[in-house]
Amino acid sequence: MPNNPVTADRRHFEDLAVGEVIALGRITVTKEMIFTFAREFDPFPFHLDERAAKASLLGGLAASGWQTAGLSLRMLADAFLTTIASMGGLGFSDLKWKRPVMVGDSIGGTVTISALRRSRGHPERGIVTLDFDIRNQRAEPVMSMRLANLIELRDPTLPITEAAE
Repeated sequence: MPNNPVTADRRHFEDLAVGEVIALGRITVTKEMIFTFAREFDPFPFHLDERAAKASLLGGLAASGWQTAGLSLRMLADAFLTTIASMGGLGFSDLKWKRPVMVGDSIGGTVTISALRRSRGHPERGIVTLDFDIRNQRAEPVMSMRLANLIELRDPTLPITEAAE
């Protein structure tokens, strides 16, 4: 089967290894980023009003957990997903927001390939499982999650030897 011309120069299922760690880079979260995201997607007072945020459990203006997840996904796309023959996401599990991301925090971290498996029903596809470890500038954990992504095989005629769906 010929390679997909769109992904021919990208890494495929066969090129990945369990235990591989991908550095995500960093992004600093600004007040305007928090306000912009919150106005559209998560309009709670502790994301939109500095006085209400200071009086809240968070103790100050904090990014939405969904914003933290979205920023983490963007870093993953830039560092990894655009370099592999990704066919799309399958979903996530075990999402944990461990600490609020406050104005001025710089978040980043790593993603580790925790599992690779072939599909028996679709031998041209594999599934890569990625574990996120997102931390702030003080190396404190702010978020973790597990993400599953479909990825093309370069050679779908290879035998399926590992556990598959």
